Amino acid sequence: MDDSRQGTEEQAGRTASPSRVPLWRVFDPVWYLSRHPDAAAHMERLGMTDVQAYYLQYGGGLGHSPNVFFDENYYLALYPDVAAHVAAGGAPSGFAHYITHGYRSRSPHWLFDEERYRRIYPDLGDPSEPTPGFVNGYDHFLAHGDEEGRSAHRFFDKALYDANVDESPELAAQPGGPFRHFLRSGGAAGSTARLSWYFDPDWYLRTYPEVAEEVRNGVWSSALHHYLVNRLPWRYSPNPWFSEEFYTATYADALREIRDGRFRNGYDHFLRFGALEGRRPHQDVDLARYLEDPKVRASLKAVEFHDGFAHWVANRTRNPAVSMSEFDAEQHNKDAFCRMAEKRVAQFARSVLDFTVEGTPAVSVIMVIHDRFALTMTALASLRANFHGPIELILVDSGSTDRTRQLDRVVIGAKWLRFEENVGFLLGCNAAFSHVTARAVLFLNNDVVLGHEAVARASARLFSRRGVGAVGAKVIRTNGLLQEAGCIVWRNGATSGFMRDGDPDAPEANTVRDVDFCSGAFLMVRADCLSRLGGFDTAYAPAYYEETDLCVRLHKAGYRVLYDPNVVIEHLEYGTSGALQSEELIARNHKIFVEKHADWLGNKLDHSDAAAFFASRPGVSSGRILFIEDQVPLRTIGAGFVRSNDLVHGMSALGYEVTVFPLFPADLSLFEVMRAFPDNVEVLFDRGLEELPRFLQQRAGFYDLVWVGRTHNLHRLRAAFDDAGAAFPQRGLILDTEAVAAPRTLEQARVLRQPSAETLPELLRKELEPARSCQRVIAVNEIDAELIRQTGISNVATLGHVQTPRPTGRSWRERSGLFFLGALHDVATPNYDSLVWFVSEVLPLLQPQLPADARVTVAGHVAPGLDLSPLQHPLVDLVGPIDDSMPFYDRHRVFIAPTRFAGGIPFKLHEAAARGLPVVATALLCRQVGWVDGEEILSGGSDDAALFARQILALHTDETLWYRLRDAALRRIRLEHDPAEYQATLSGVLDGAMRHLRRSS
Repeated sequence: MDDSRQGTEEQAGRTASPSRVPLWRVFDPVWYLSRHPDAAAHMERLGMTDVQAYYLQYGGGLGHSPNVFFDENYYLALYPDVAAHVAAGGAPSGFAHYITHGYRSRSPHWLFDEERYRRIYPDLGDPSEPTPGFVNGYDHFLAHGDEEGRSAHRFFDKALYDANVDESPELAAQPGGPFRHFLRSGGAAGSTARLSWYFDPDWYLRTYPEVAEEVRNGVWSSALHHYLVNRLPWRYSPNPWFSEEFYTATYADALREIRDGRFRNGYDHFLRFGALEGRRPHQDVDLARYLEDPKVRASLKAVEFHDGFAHWVANRTRNPAVSMSEFDAEQHNKDAFCRMAEKRVAQFARSVLDFTVEGTPAVSVIMVIHDRFALTMTALASLRANFHGPIELILVDSGSTDRTRQLDRVVIGAKWLRFEENVGFLLGCNAAFSHVTARAVLFLNNDVVLGHEAVARASARLFSRRGVGAVGAKVIRTNGLLQEAGCIVWRNGATSGFMRDGDPDAPEANTVRDVDFCSGAFLMVRADCLSRLGGFDTAYAPAYYEETDLCVRLHKAGYRVLYDPNVVIEHLEYGTSGALQSEELIARNHKIFVEKHADWLGNKLDHSDAAAFFASRPGVSSGRILFIEDQVPLRTIGAGFVRSNDLVHGMSALGYEVTVFPLFPADLSLFEVMRAFPDNVEVLFDRGLEELPRFLQQRAGFYDLVWVGRTHNLHRLRAAFDDAGAAFPQRGLILDTEAVAAPRTLEQARVLRQPSAETLPELLRKELEPARSCQRVIAVNEIDAELIRQTGISNVATLGHVQTPRPTGRSWRERSGLFFLGALHDVATPNYDSLVWFVSEVLPLLQPQLPADARVTVAGHVAPGLDLSPLQHPLVDLVGPIDDSMPFYDRHRVFIAPTRFAGGIPFKLHEAAARGLPVVATALLCRQVGWVDGEEILSGGSDDAALFARQILALHTDETLWYRLRDAALRRIRLEHDPAEYQATLSGVLDGAMRHLRRSS
């Protein structure tokens, strides 16, 4: 290559080892002539013999590829901006662009996805930074990843390649893995073998015979090549279980984004997002329902398949006789629900359900009944077992003809209203309301089973604050899917159950929020509100729109209607509506509703799937915050996540609507999440960085503020924010540094005797560069705040930890031993280093002098697979994660914090002091908290094992010193970490950010 080209290539490859050139950069003259046979004839006419020179002068401009690893035509087709740049003379070819610019993030071949490769293999480092020792991810993959069996593309699976492709001995002997072998062989296996579950070459060639003809004529190397490279991708479906026509016709949002150029075709959208969302890929494939199968879920958790669709295709391929009817089980489940109700009836033969009330009832329950005796008994038994307080049960027999007429023999203490005809839900409820004496009225269907404490929870929510008029439940159908998580009213008066057919455990369905209305299957309303509004409007009799109208009238009267996911019912949908179902009746009542509430409907959204999330949250809050962290900030995992958890709680308490979005999803359950956060916080525990750009686009305009926890995440998020474009709220970006890392980096290098080529100012500038675009930067203490200001960033606020003194009760004499609490995420972390140093250097000095019963307890989160052998010692008890730390603080005498390098403020030190356990810490931590050696804490010096041991021994043996330090530290906690002051500071930060947004809008 010429000197200028060679120079740019060296520039592109300067991060790699000087002795190794990336394979994608090497020009291959033999392959080039075999791939472009016309080049040889042209060279002969020109009198040229140097193939590489010919490529540089002519071939690149003719659309030739320089080697088997780079596809020129694919690169230009995939990136129209590059094609335009080349056409305008900005670069001689797509390959020239790739080696100078594109290698950083773009994909050079139709079977390699640079962004995906860097994202799914975190050991390659931050995706926004160069791969250590390699030019890019493709360089790493060709050098190592291919042979290691790493995945470079969804459409190329090493296991399937190995199972379905018989390599020749000559090919198998060549260097590299299956990817290089596939390319070197010419890629013909893309027509003859299944290389992934996402593409069926045999079906494809049979379905599109014109493609088969083009493959035979050498236009394409294989069916797979055609599918991934052709210029009209929306015309072709990849397998019998995905239909481009069906998908784009069904999902208008996907079609719009395809037309906008965000996705290549419907399948591209489906694989990146639709499959994760449970969308239908084909009219005969209900993927969401398929994923309810426990076996499927277990297989996906075991990472046997990338997603549920791959599992589906594999299952159909291996078991072609299996049909979708196996999974379309709702009617079967309904029948089973009814059969179980019938089977339960006998248990009431010799007993009764007693609803007798003495005194004032806590709740009045109105149930309208028309036949279905067994279902009614099941519902009433569920009600009686669910709530043990006084229930005023008002039963309305609406013209029943079955055993319901003798229901009073087994249900005593109820008030009865009997009608000879079926008057319907509305008129029956209004008739019953005149008999209500409780302050809360529960409208309850007779085809439901109540979840744990549903009545008590709804009542508590109803009276939790002024202004709440009604509370509704999470309604789950008999197939285990949602009927509704609150309901939506659209501008045209149509209604929708939010997340119908969705997973009841989905994060979006599990936040307490204001809603337009909740269905009457379970609707608890304040009796005084009902009295003021006159009950249901009889214009809607006999049924439909009555509860919608009631809730709208509550809104107009200034009351709130809340959806509470903690209130759960199972509902046999349409189990009792019977003959009242009528399209004409629905149409009539819809017209009444629209005419009556035209003013209110004018402020609602137009009906569309894309707007459902926005429409499901009509409430007004202090502001909406997207809270981004490394992972879901559970208190049990330490490492600053306790502080993040406190922040989320604080934001919620201030009235902000908060969504927590982790960059790295963890294998958590809804149970764990609900225990850890307020019930009005949306925690997207099943998401990750890959979904963030799409998520931001889906919720464009929803969030006022984006709170990013930890500076390294702001580096990591650059690409996602760029991909989101205008959907990202740039003016509301707040960075919570959690800890400034630069000093820790230098201290770590000093402690570990590692050379450091950069100074503190250089490290600070590099670390905090992204913070310059933030509206506000948060430091955890004034030390960090000053470091941030030294970089020229002035919009800094300080927000530390919140801590409430709760000293444990045992005396000094009742305690013994040392306690360490901290997360162990990696061998390079401060906690791991501190424990290794303590066990190897300090403990041998302590062991001969400690009492025989004194042991060292180490507790906290431990990363899977972490090597704990350096921490093994006869005196050390490694107990791992603990749910309750109080018993450990209560029985130990000394808390140890032997941290040799760290940033920010050590939360564990404050927590120990707040629990009344005195601390021995390194001088570094003493400086960070600002406590004085011998007054509130004992300092073990800097990397001084002998001093650290002496201080522990002094605290462990001196009762007077122990009590003096304990009392002084508790005073500092009360003074410096008062919850009220913490909340006021957080309020000031957020209120200031909101004011700034309002001024700039």
